[in-house]
Amino acid sequence: MAIRTALTEAFGLEYPIVSAPMASVSGGRLAAAVSNAGALGLVGGGYGDPGWLREELSLARNEAKRPWGVGLITWCVTHETVKLALSYEPNTFMLSFGDPRPYVPTIKEASCKLICQVQDVEGALAAEAAGADFIVAQGTEAGGHGTERTSTLPLVPAVVDAVSATPVLAAGGIADGRGLAAALMLGAHGVLVGTRFYASIEALGHERAKERIVAARGSETKRTEVFDLVRGLRWPEDYTGRALRNDFLERWDGWEEKLATAPDSEAEAFRQAEQNGETDIAMVWCGEAADLISDVPTAAELVQRVGAEAEACLRSGDGLVNL
Repeated sequence: MAIRTALTEAFGLEYPIVSAPMASVSGGRLAAAVSNAGALGLVGGGYGDPGWLREELSLARNEAKRPWGVGLITWCVTHETVKLALSYEPNTFMLSFGDPRPYVPTIKEASCKLICQVQDVEGALAAEAAGADFIVAQGTEAGGHGTERTSTLPLVPAVVDAVSATPVLAAGGIADGRGLAAALMLGAHGVLVGTRFYASIEALGHERAKERIVAARGSETKRTEVFDLVRGLRWPEDYTGRALRNDFLERWDGWEEKLATAPDSEAEAFRQAEQNGETDIAMVWCGEAADLISDVPTAAELVQRVGAEAEACLRSGDGLVNL
C-alpha cells in the first residue's frame, strides 16, 4: 500500500511526512536523513544566523539525494536571509509566524514551493491569498512556538474547509503513524512533525535534552515566554513556546516583567546552560505528544516506522465499516 496525497506527488515522497524546521535542532544532517528516507526534511533556519545557515544548508544540499527544504521565522527574516537560503537551492521554503507576502515573489522566482504555517483560519486564508503552495495548520499541542488558540483536532478540518484549493498539512501533537492516519482522515495531505524528530540521532539538540523528551509526559509541558525573554527575544504578542517545565521556568513563571530587565549575568548563565545541556535551566522545546516518545532512533527509522504504522491504521479502518 502507498499513501498518495498532494504532498507526496509534489515532492515525489514515499510518505506524507515533513520534519519541522526546529531552530538549532533541525540541521542539515537531519533534513537530509529525513528526505533520503522518503519524507521531506526541512532545515530550521530559525532567526536567520548567516554562519549557521551556510554550514547547515551546505550539509543538506550535499547529503540530500531527494527534495529538501528550509524554514525561517517570518517576523525576523530579511530579504538577504531569504536570498542566502535560496542560494543553496532548496526545493521548498517554509515561513512561520508572520506575514509572508514580502518574500513570496523572491521564493516563487526561485521555482521553490512555499509552505506557510498558521494557527487559525484567518491566517490560513491570508496564506492562501499570499500564494502558499501548502498550508500547515498548527494546533496548540505543538512543541516550540505557537499560540494557545485552537487544538489540532478541530483546527485542521476547519482550515481544510476554508482553503479548499490549497493542500493542508497538520501539526501539533503528532508523533506516530496513528497521528498521521488521523490527520489524513481530517482532510490533511500530510503532517509536520517536530518533537518526535527532536528525539532522533541526527537532531542537533543536546543528548540530555533528547533524554528529557523520552522520559517526559505531555502534562509536563507548558506554554511560556520565559525562555524568549532571557534570550532577549521579543516575539509578537500571542506567540509563546511550549517547553518542558524545569527549575528556571518555575523560578520565573509569573515574573516575566522582572526577567525582561534582569542583569546581563542572568542571560549569560542561561547561555552557558544551553551549551552544557543543563536542562534544569535551559529550555527543552517539547510538545504534548511526549507520552508517545520512548526512544532515540535514527531519522530514517522514524520515517519508516511512522509511515508503516499509518498504512496499517488506514488498512484496519476498512474493518470498522459494516458493508
